[in-house]
Amino acid sequence: MVNFTKLNVVFRREYLERVRSRWFLIGTLLGPAFFFAIAILPALISLRQRPSTDLANVIVIDATGAGLGGRVSDALLKAFPQSPPPRVKVVSAGQLAGTEDSAVAAVVAHEAKGYLVLDTATLAGHSVRYAGRNATSINDVQAVMSSVKEQVLAKRLENEGLDAARVRRLTDAKLETRTEKIGDKGREKGSGVGNLVFGYIVAFLLYMMIALYGQNILRGVMEEKTTRVAEVVVSSVSTDTLLAGKVFGVGLVAVTQVLAWVGLSGAMMFYLGPILMERMGPGAGAAAGAAAAASRGLPMDSITGALPTPGASLMILGYFVLGFIFYAALFAAVGAMVSSQEDVQQASMPVMLMLISSVIFMQPVLLNPGSALSRTMSLIPFTAPIIMPLRMSLIAVPWYELTASLGGVALACIAAIWVSARIYRVGLLMYGKRPSFAELARWVRYAG
Repeated sequence: MVNFTKLNVVFRREYLERVRSRWFLIGTLLGPAFFFAIAILPALISLRQRPSTDLANVIVIDATGAGLGGRVSDALLKAFPQSPPPRVKVVSAGQLAGTEDSAVAAVVAHEAKGYLVLDTATLAGHSVRYAGRNATSINDVQAVMSSVKEQVLAKRLENEGLDAARVRRLTDAKLETRTEKIGDKGREKGSGVGNLVFGYIVAFLLYMMIALYGQNILRGVMEEKTTRVAEVVVSSVSTDTLLAGKVFGVGLVAVTQVLAWVGLSGAMMFYLGPILMERMGPGAGAAAGAAAAASRGLPMDSITGALPTPGASLMILGYFVLGFIFYAALFAAVGAMVSSQEDVQQASMPVMLMLISSVIFMQPVLLNPGSALSRTMSLIPFTAPIIMPLRMSLIAVPWYELTASLGGVALACIAAIWVSARIYRVGLLMYGKRPSFAELARWVRYAG
């Protein structure tokens, strides 16, 4: 039986010991800055990644017989005026091999950055070949291919009797996409992209906190066991009380840090966000992908509109608490099973695989939160604590799915606590080799 007076003592010790530590304060203060950096810095860096300025310094081997090489040469020189001009070599199909050999020699001698091969397949819009010292530079190759593609398209349009410049003016429409979420009560504040970003942040944060603090419990239990501190503690406190105090104490530490991160991140977004967005410029969305687009292209009301209602916030918090208790109990049981650092990784692998499986399915759920796969993963107890809050942030989940999911996680928590308490009760004072599954089953029966 759990002694609540002693439970409070263990709970306070586990909580205060960790909250007062220097590393907790450092992690709490620097955590938002770290996440802000990994979200924004890649966008800023990508904005500064430009193709080389001398990309026109290439050899254009034209085997099309239609003058495409001259057009590509002019386009490259126009795009990169500071570069040495391209050298066009018009050849027949039979001369390609020899011409390429001489082009390779020129590149080796640093006379050119590379060479392009244009043939009938290029003119038909099928393929183009480029070889050079910068062939592994995605930005450089894309810049060269863009010029080639534009001239191939222009040539094909002219062959059909169309004005390429006029077609380009008519088709070059840059539409700004704006999305709006509609729920059961009609239109809702925010945007689909805002919900997408918020949902990903929530799911990733839940996963990270469960993984970090679950491992914290595992190593704490194992350390107490290997240093024989547990033998002294269990002489005055029952193992059930000790396990419950550890789980609730460390769980409250995780909740405290998450709330601190949310508050500090909100302050950083409010004060530093506008400055960074101004520095990123109007092209941030295209240059940096989804993260930069979310940061640059979303107005503040779209971001705040993606925030959950108080009821949904309580549901997300409930999933976090239940999910943490589920995994923390399992990690504590693993810590009681092992007696050395060498056994920790192998013994904790099944628990980590259950947790990691949630992350594996995050992207499919983000792409289609209403699919059968998303519904299934949000109902499985060991993935629901992460997948269901993600779905809740993206779409309106039916009440019966929420009830079934939350009930399943609660039942899984009860089962995990029941099994882990019995393994913890026996394993905490057992030393030697790691037990097999058969021995674990005997522990559960013996402790029951």
